[in-house]
Amino acid sequence: MAEELSKELIISPRSERVREELAEAAAWNAYATELREVLGAAIEKSDADLLEVGGLLVSEPLSEERRGLRNGAKVRPPQAIGLAEGMTAGHGPYCQLTTPGRLQIESGWDGAVHLFTTPAVAARLAGLHGESVTLRWRDAAPDPMEVSDPVDTVADAAFWARVAEASERLTLVCERWAYGTHGCRWFRVTPQSTAHVARILRPRSLVCVTTEPELRPRAELLKEDFTAFVAPLLPGELAYRAYPGGADTLSEVTDEGLSLMLADAVLGSWCAVIPDADGVARGQWETPGE
Repeated sequence: MAEELSKELIISPRSERVREELAEAAAWNAYATELREVLGAAIEKSDADLLEVGGLLVSEPLSEERRGLRNGAKVRPPQAIGLAEGMTAGHGPYCQLTTPGRLQIESGWDGAVHLFTTPAVAARLAGLHGESVTLRWRDAAPDPMEVSDPVDTVADAAFWARVAEASERLTLVCERWAYGTHGCRWFRVTPQSTAHVARILRPRSLVCVTTEPELRPRAELLKEDFTAFVAPLLPGELAYRAYPGGADTLSEVTDEGLSLMLADAVLGSWCAVIPDADGVARGQWETPGE
């Protein structure tokens, strides 16, 4: 019988200055070096040749070497260690890294990393120590992902046929491939381009469609989550800026050259999840909107 992930290793900076300043601290490099060593040992002892990305949060544009990062992507140990180090440094992107039944890596607060593993692997890692890290073990399992109102529609051929039909009128498609302000792509689709857009969306993304939306800038939207666009909305991928939590004034938006505004609340009525190559929709997303 397979063991469960029931042991948690919390890796933290020993230095209070590192906990406060993270990568800005003079002693950060020493902590990061030992952190990489501990992560490498844990991955090796867990036989985690590949780790799967989940719960991805992207608050700034991805660097060139991470352009292909998405939920469900498999990364090798060096890339996983680099992602974990970036999370602890406060740079992101943020995610969980998992080898099912063997290991799960998550970032914590103040430069900490949380590893969940099995009792057998924990026993093999018990002798780990370092001068710049503190290592604390406890009995704990990863928190399960809970989605109270999940999107259960699959973006299959029938879904895209409906989108193509609707795109005779002004139709916008939002692909949310990660949480965060830079975790979306927006498209204006037409009957001729819908199939192309369907092909390039990432598996496990949430896709939301809106037809003939109200885009007029108006003050009542400022207190809501909204997305602003550059006019005109030409077919293809759109330039946009997300405003989670709204904005103070309309001029704050229009001064950026953005003249169209869409309330995020309207996106909940027509959504689906992009399936994996086998047709199964494994992405878990809360239904957006009010």
